[in-house]
Amino acid sequence: MKYCRFEGDGQAHYGLVENLAGQETITHLLTVPPHQAAGDFQDPPLRRVEPRKLVEAALLTPVEPSKIVCVGRNYREHAAELGNEVPAEPLLFLKPPSALLAPGGRIIRPRLSQRVDHEGELGVVIGKTCHKIADDADVREFILGYTCVNDVTARDLQKKDGQWTRGKGFDTFCPVGPVISDEIDPWAGVSVQTRVNGKIRQEGNTCDFIFALDVVIRYISQVMTLLPGDLIATGTPSGVGPLLEGDVVEVSVERVGVLASPVVNEI
Repeated sequence: MKYCRFEGDGQAHYGLVENLAGQETITHLLTVPPHQAAGDFQDPPLRRVEPRKLVEAALLTPVEPSKIVCVGRNYREHAAELGNEVPAEPLLFLKPPSALLAPGGRIIRPRLSQRVDHEGELGVVIGKTCHKIADDADVREFILGYTCVNDVTARDLQKKDGQWTRGKGFDTFCPVGPVISDEIDPWAGVSVQTRVNGKIRQEGNTCDFIFALDVVIRYISQVMTLLPGDLIATGTPSGVGPLLEGDVVEVSVERVGVLASPVVNEI
């Protein structure tokens, strides 16, 4: 199942996305937000609407998280390209919800930074409240679905500060979307790719995670309670690089979709 969040008649709606005649199309409205579906999203309450092509909808971020938890250096080659050691356990940091950016929204390069990088990633959306998940529990039951994330980073500020809050936390630094899907299996391998102006910059596969999703989610849950709708960014492959005004960056996750964002300088 795939769903999106979009604006219509001055309101935000969640829409079921289906393939009609080769086009991803919004066919129904979800009458209950998916993260409020009490953990049972396999048969959500729906209301039929006039079909609308996804590319023609005014898309919003498909998540409304209380927090965005990110995993750093979860690909060996990415750790190496920045001259960092491979972490012995998941390396966590947070991005503020104010950093969220809808599909098609503009990434703003802040005046404070001279080097703003793209980091394409698989995003995981939590579907059920979880805290201190047991070792023998199946973490899949806590996952609502998967999406595309761009963990935009002011690299010079990240290096200068030593901790990552400022470099990762600017408004527009967390594009997400275009949809949430439960139709993939990251444990079996899903490709993640980033293109800038049509040229491939990053290409990886979730099989190459240093820490698999079950390890990551269980580890995070030992620290903080994950709530329905919370977003986890799972780490970026090698190939991170700078974004300049006028660029268009696209993050794609196999069988999920493409998240495109133009880049502008702060005025």
